[in-house]
Amino acid sequence: MKWSNKFNYPKSSRSLEDGYRKYLLGDNKLPSVTTILSATKSEEEKAALANWISRVGVKESNKIKTEASSRGTSMHTYIEEFLRGRINESFFESNEQYKNMAKEIIEKGINGKLEEIYGMEETLYYPEQYAGTADLIGVYQGKNVIIDFKQANKPKKTDYIQDYFLQLGAYTLAHDIVYGTKMKAGIILLCTKDILFQEFKIEGAELEMYQNLFLGRVKKFYELNNIS
Repeated sequence: MKWSNKFNYPKSSRSLEDGYRKYLLGDNKLPSVTTILSATKSEEEKAALANWISRVGVKESNKIKTEASSRGTSMHTYIEEFLRGRINESFFESNEQYKNMAKEIIEKGINGKLEEIYGMEETLYYPEQYAGTADLIGVYQGKNVIIDFKQANKPKKTDYIQDYFLQLGAYTLAHDIVYGTKMKAGIILLCTKDILFQEFKIEGAELEMYQNLFLGRVKKFYELNNIS
């Protein structure tokens, strides 16, 4: 695979204001994609989360979330370092969980499929609306795509990862608006802690549906916060 400077992605910083994560792009402060999704959850989603916390307990739920976040961060870092050529094959000799998860994604989701990389961990934004960070932007099996790397405690069904698809809808739409592209797909490359790999893809009419659904969540977010 090769690296390309086809697009000039902006630098940004992040801050926490009024409990919301915001991206600072020049003089603009834009709410993050994850902030918008979290703030506009349905009552059913809120109830399901509350029930889970009630079932496992606050202490245990925080422990699970912290461990998952740490594992995900480490996995992301290793995938990025590998793609940047900073890790040699001895990387595969390690038996650490997050490295084995990264290896599974690299072997089954990246090798032989990812052809070109436009950027990793890049800030994408929809002017005056929202911003977020895409894990990887590039050419995958001949198509311009945005890829997110995910980790999970157990295998996922599509019904349970609607927020992942909405994230990809947000990122692909922002890229198309700012750079005049037509992203062909959004892809999730996921590995569970038991080293089970899953790939999910949204493209065509389905991708457009999630782009529009996310714009609806943006509208709801601004209405909830009385922002015109």
